[in-house]
Amino acid sequence: MEHSRKKKARETTFPQTLQEAVKYFSDLETCNIFMAQIRWPDGVACPYCAGKAVSYLSTRRKWKCMNKVCHKQFSVKVGTVMEDSPIGLDKWLAAVWLITNAKNGISSYEIMRALDVTQKTGWFLLHRIRLAMQTGTFETKMSGQVEVDETYIGGKARNMHRDKRERRIQGTGGKGKVAVMGLLERDGKVRAKVIADATKATLHGEVRGNVEAGAELFTDALNTYMGLESDYIHQVINHAEKYVDGQIHTNGIENFWSLLKRGLKGTYVSVEPFHLFRYLDEQTFRFNERKGKDADRFVQTVKQITGKRLTFDELTGKTTEH
Repeated sequence: MEHSRKKKARETTFPQTLQEAVKYFSDLETCNIFMAQIRWPDGVACPYCAGKAVSYLSTRRKWKCMNKVCHKQFSVKVGTVMEDSPIGLDKWLAAVWLITNAKNGISSYEIMRALDVTQKTGWFLLHRIRLAMQTGTFETKMSGQVEVDETYIGGKARNMHRDKRERRIQGTGGKGKVAVMGLLERDGKVRAKVIADATKATLHGEVRGNVEAGAELFTDALNTYMGLESDYIHQVINHAEKYVDGQIHTNGIENFWSLLKRGLKGTYVSVEPFHLFRYLDEQTFRFNERKGKDADRFVQTVKQITGKRLTFDELTGKTTEH
């Protein structure tokens, strides 16, 4: 009875707005308890040996494994995207709330001003949170009605420095831009990924790898989508004539592209192709969780921080990512 009363109290006092979240997580002990409950719902376990015989060191906000073989100390950050970060949980959790609930994203400069950290720290924080927002591999294929489309992401050549513009002109694909493919299950979720090119082989491979045979497929009139009729009910909308013909349209996935590009151009301004997939993960997460409340998206992201790691060297391409 006492446990249920405490649980009910936590549920009613849990923040629902940014202002409430900042106030709620301003206390580091509250942050620690919250993280421990999310990470170890069945009781704290040592991340090194999985032993549950642990002792809490309240002065350090850490636990000590009582297993004689292990005997290591650990915090809630160990084994998560937060590992080795000197930034306090109060700022970490505020950053998670901000990025998961900002419709058009939030820049590292905004994080710098809001949390009183350096721009470099804000940039690193955001990329590690994007890793937590990453869905990972999809075990089930899309079915029912699925919209498929591709787009190109990249800056306008006239806005680039001459040296960079010349390098891009020498490249391939969309005049120096990066090809991205998206698949949207109507009344469901979206999947988006960077692809090597927009050739027939690549697009067909992505469709067959993500969509169940027999599904109803909606694409534009691009010739590279032709040939999918053998496996799918392929419906085509010719944008030169119209954008909607009854149920035949790709408006859903195009709406996703609009949200993505609004964030990239308006908030992030300059995104290197090397990091583009991380911004896709961010926008995909928010789009797929759009029906939930701010607190729901926040908690879902926090639940996904464990088992993921991203160092600064990995982020900047000096070493290979885990």
